[in-house]
Formats: sequence, C-alpha cells, structure tokens
Amino acid sequence: MSEKPNLLIVEDSQALAILYREYLRAEPIQTQLVTTGTEALRLIAKTPPHVMMLDLGLPDMDGMDILKHVVAHQLPTAVVVVTGQGSVNVAVEAMRAGAFDFIEKPFTPERLIITLRNALERQRMSALLETYEDESRERFHSFLGASPTMRGVYHIIESAAPSKATVFITGESGTGKELCAEAIHQESDRRDQPFIAINCAAIPKDLIESEIFGHVKGAFTGAYASRQGAAARADKGTLFLDEICEMDLDLQTKLLRFIQSGAFQPVGANDLQKADIRFVCATNRDPLKEVEEGRFREDLYYRLHVIPIALPPLRKRDEDVLLIANSFLREYAKEEHKHFVGLDKKTEAIFLDYSWPGNVRQLQNVMRNIAVLNDSDYVTADMLPPPLNNHVLDSPKANVILPQTPKAYAAGDPLSGDLGTLIRPLAEIEKEVIERAISLCDGNIPKAAIHLGISASTIYRKKQTWENQEHSPSPK
Repeated sequence: MSEKPNLLIVEDSQALAILYREYLRAEPIQTQLVTTGTEALRLIAKTPPHVMMLDLGLPDMDGMDILKHVVAHQLPTAVVVVTGQGSVNVAVEAMRAGAFDFIEKPFTPERLIITLRNALERQRMSALLETYEDESRERFHSFLGASPTMRGVYHIIESAAPSKATVFITGESGTGKELCAEAIHQESDRRDQPFIAINCAAIPKDLIESEIFGHVKGAFTGAYASRQGAAARADKGTLFLDEICEMDLDLQTKLLRFIQSGAFQPVGANDLQKADIRFVCATNRDPLKEVEEGRFREDLYYRLHVIPIALPPLRKRDEDVLLIANSFLREYAKEEHKHFVGLDKKTEAIFLDYSWPGNVRQLQNVMRNIAVLNDSDYVTADMLPPPLNNHVLDSPKANVILPQTPKAYAAGDPLSGDLGTLIRPLAEIEKEVIERAISLCDGNIPKAAIHLGISASTIYRKKQTWENQEHSPSPK
C-alpha cells in the first residue's frame, strides 16, 4: 500500500461529500469526489481505490450495483456503504454483497474516521497476505495446505487467537470448521484449559439446553442426578458451538444472555453460575440469510460475528488437493501395508478438475477406499471409486499461458552463448506472462487471474507496483 492510501467518495450531494472530506482533513488519506455511479465505475476501472465510501441512492444507478461490480471483479477495494435508507434489510443486503461496513446517515466524524481506519487496516492485512513470508508452510496444527487462501486462514487464526473475541467460522461441510476452532484454541493462551465442542445439529432440541448449561437432579423426567453442561466444563477454556444456525430461537435468547453476562442457569436451578469462556461458533449455512428469514437472531449474529473466518472449499484451494491426497495415501498405505507412493498424471488431472462437493472429508474417504481395495506403486484412474471413475476431463484446472520467447538452444544441447540472453529475470517473465494473459482475455483481469491460478487482487497490486516503478525517477 502506498504512503497515502486513496479514498473515493461516491456521493450525489456535493455539500455532504465536501463535509466528509473536511471530517478527514487530518487523516493521511488522498480523497477524490464523484457524484455519479458512471464516474465511479470509470475511475475504479482505471485505478481501484483502497477504500470507497459509497452512497446507495445515486442519480444514475443503484449504488448496490457498484458494490457488486467491485466484488465480482475482485477489486482490491474495501467498500463502506453510506446511506440514509437505514434498515436491517439494506444492511444485510449490503454486507451479503461484500461491503466492509455500513454507516447510516447522519454520523459523527469519529464514527467515519474509525470505520475508514479499520477498512484501511483490512486492506493492509490483505496486501501482507499476498507476500506473507511463510509461503512454504504446508501444515498448521491439523490443517494441511499451502495455497494462498489457506495461508490467509492461518494468518487470521494466529492474529485472532490471543484475543477473547468471538470467532464465527463459515464454510461448506467437510472444510474443517472444527479443526479451525481447535487451532484457535491451541494458538491462544487458553491452550492448557478445556476445549469443549457441541454440535447443535446432532442433539435433540429438547436436550440441547441441558447439554450446554447442564441440569439439576429432578429438572425433568430422566434427570436422576445433576449434570454439568458444556458451559461449566469449558470454564477458563473454549466453547465451540458447531452448526450454530440449527439452534432453537428460545435457546438463542439464553445463549445471547450468557455471552453478554458470562452467567448461565442450569435447567431446573434457581441460581446463576459464572464462567470465563472464549466462544467459537460455526455453520455451513449463510448466517445473514438465516437472520433475514427470521431463523437466527440478529442481535446474536452481531454478538458472535466479531472475527469471521471463511474456510474455502477444496475446489478453490489450488493444488492443495494433491498435497492432501498424497498425505492421506501415505498414511493409509502404511496402515494397510500397501506399496503406494503417489498418483499417476491422469489421476492428478482428474483430482484437480473434480469439484469435490464433500471437500476434504470426501477426499479422505476416496483415498482410504483406494488404499483398502488396491495395491500398486501409483494410483491409476481405474482404481477411483464413484463418482470419480466416471469423471470426464473437460478442461485443465490450470491453463498456464507462457510467454513467446526465442529458442536459444535445442533441447538437450549444453548451454552456450551469453547467459544474459539465456536467463531472464523472473520478475520480467512474470510481468510478461501476466500482461499477455490479460491481453488474451480482452482486458478481463478476473478471467486472466483464473487462467493463471492466482487471485485478481494479486494482479491489481502487481500492476500498481509496475506503474509506480515506471513513474519513479531513475537513479542517478
């Protein structure tokens, strides 16, 4: 990020836009004002700002369309929605569409400054993740993966773990939400205290309150003795509530009270008990949709959703699938006394092309099936269980676009001639590959990023770096 980050204010009221700029006069931010959506789209297409203050009620278009454009094109811009159309539905829609934060008019200068500082810090952290120094790390607690998305998850866990702030984990089934919760606990100063996990979907609704808060003897039919709940057992440690969106609304109210006060009441008891707990929760649903449709309390959502962690599905983790598959293969080959050492090239191509709807859990089951039913040095396509045995390769996972370079010498010939003509700087080749990919994709950077196997934000940042280098004075 440059010394002075850029802020684009998209506001149809010139007076308000100038007022916002006055609020930020003392902040180290470069501001630019536009009054229409058309101007905003033109500017962000040329140079995406670090942060954008976006009014939803623009004269020529709905500001929500600009927000969706920023998200769809993976622009490295944090969007703060500013509107007078304050309502829960508008806030929910904006946050679901990808807004960093939501401010309702009128607001104080302090509220604006804090929000923009937080947005810039988020952008700074995102930029750091692109060059995160520990790029070779493949394992993190029980996680296995070296893709940029997983390195980002590891970094968030490390940053969030020392705090007592509640963590809200989202992700498809099989992506490792409980592994994430355990990693947070192990990275925290509570690592020597209990880690208690409750699956809210696996316990009958009439028993889950007792499972969480405990009960006294005689509290209900079958309560022949008092029993500690998860809340008491997790005192000084971490309580992980998996599939939190499955929780009954009445129990959500009691959980909210517990989180706010640190006190809970066992079923059938008259007295309150205190507990010092770090809360971590998870769901495979869209929590904002659950709030919108009335199945999850809005106040509980905002109480829990302090530090969000979105676990990526396996299909979006680059070549982690091969890393994980080979790890499982070695483990199960050893257990089953088989000779497997890896996957053949066709099997690797199938694994990279397949969508893995069951994520890591499905991959684990596939590798165990192969190791139990087969034996060879390499896994071949005919060993794959359904549905992978019927998978047709439509397109390669990564379609690498190589630069056109002169053929310096024939394959197998010894190196000859000037090394300066045979070996080019890696940064120069990278720039050429990226620029050629953008050209072949008709200027569509997100599309080029997909083919190159990197994020669009990486390309935008590299382009900004190249432009800064071009405009920098040459050393004398």
